[in-house]
Amino acid sequence: MKLKNTLVKFTAAAALALTTSLAVTTTFTPVAEAQAEGRQFGSAAGQIVNDAQTMAQSQQYSAAISKLNEAISLPELNAYERSTIYSMMGAYYYEVDDLGSALSNYQNAVNAGGLLPNEVDSYENNIAQLLIANGQYVEGAQRLEAWVRRQGREDPKYVQYIMQAWVQAEQYRQALPWAEKWFRNASPKERKHFDLLNFLYNDLGMQGRQADIIKEMIGRWPEDKSLWDSWISLLSMGGREQDAFEVNKMLYLAGAMTSESDIKKVIEYYQYYEMPFQAAQILEKEMNAGRVQADAKNLVRLSELFRQAREYERALPILKRAAEASGRSKSWAQYGEALYNQGRCEEAESNLKRAMDMGYDRGKSWMLIANCRYEQGQKEERPSCVNTTPEQRMATNKVKFNEQALAAFRKVPATARDYRSAQKWIDFVTTENKSFETRCEERAKLAKDLCMIKIENAYKLEIIKGGFFLKDEDKHCTKFKAEYDAEYRTTKQ
Repeated sequence: MKLKNTLVKFTAAAALALTTSLAVTTTFTPVAEAQAEGRQFGSAAGQIVNDAQTMAQSQQYSAAISKLNEAISLPELNAYERSTIYSMMGAYYYEVDDLGSALSNYQNAVNAGGLLPNEVDSYENNIAQLLIANGQYVEGAQRLEAWVRRQGREDPKYVQYIMQAWVQAEQYRQALPWAEKWFRNASPKERKHFDLLNFLYNDLGMQGRQADIIKEMIGRWPEDKSLWDSWISLLSMGGREQDAFEVNKMLYLAGAMTSESDIKKVIEYYQYYEMPFQAAQILEKEMNAGRVQADAKNLVRLSELFRQAREYERALPILKRAAEASGRSKSWAQYGEALYNQGRCEEAESNLKRAMDMGYDRGKSWMLIANCRYEQGQKEERPSCVNTTPEQRMATNKVKFNEQALAAFRKVPATARDYRSAQKWIDFVTTENKSFETRCEERAKLAKDLCMIKIENAYKLEIIKGGFFLKDEDKHCTKFKAEYDAEYRTTKQ
């Protein structure tokens, strides 16, 4: 008995409400039309299929699937019957959220050979979309691409589906041409269209195209700082650091940079372009405004910038604040070292000793103290050899500072990294102290030797001048005459 009632027209767009917005449509051919084309149901299969339809209409999909499994097991089903039964099973499996079984049954419907060419074409479209909905993005995208090529035209909605599938598969190179088509087709263009191209260009390292899309986005959404950040990053990556700096500076002056990280980025640019004073001014201003924390780390940074700008006096109180804020030995040592660099040795020594008491590097600290003492001595004049005794010369300020420096160098621990350097300094300063007396001794010997020569010449002219005479400018040599006489004019017996 032939089926007299018609099979319902079946729409997968309604039955398959895909989460990916895919509009899938599958149509079953009515029996009357099928009979006209020589495609018919036998009575046994037809009755079971009718029963299954009735169950499905009351949403008993699992029972309907069981019925259709009975039908598909019948012997000698024709191709049309097999394709139709598989199609219905595919639809019902979708209704119970079994996409894998739905896909396999739709594919069986095509493979059974009972569908017309236009029906096969529609099923191929639906299968591709179902593959995407089932998370089989690559296969789904490939099959939908093939289907689009066969159509000879690119419907915008299918362009979007293919693009989405490749993006979901993280196959961004394959997604890009479809994303660009999706972008061109969009009217009006929304932020999502720009964002996707920006993302793809960035991931694929296409900096030129990314720069173009970001420039267009900035024109549309100038208040979006993330776009400016991306633009700055592209400029930097492209070797255009100066342009990146100018954009940062413009944003800062316009009040668009308010976070601590952004402000520090601007400060880094100013320092990089050798403008430490301007960098320090910004940091100080923002710390006072509370946008940058006035903690020990930032205070030290501020002091370094002022020192780089040769604003040493402004750096010192900031370093002191940093030391007080941190309570760390290193901070007090940095303050002491800054005082040392200013030649304020007593204050430097006091703060370096404080740092050592808190556990700071004794070797480095004593080296700084010793050097400061030595450098103080360098500002003093060398001991004079004229009318001075060795004791007087050793009591001069220069020698005293040298001795104080030696005492500090000797306090560098033998285990310290600076120990060998300290020993070299000890040898050098000791030698320098000895050289003061050696120089005076050499000068005294030279003066005596000259006097001896002048006394000898005076004796040679004694007969001519009628006696022993020294010139007025040589009268000081008289003190050596007795010694000369004792050594060179002894009475011969």
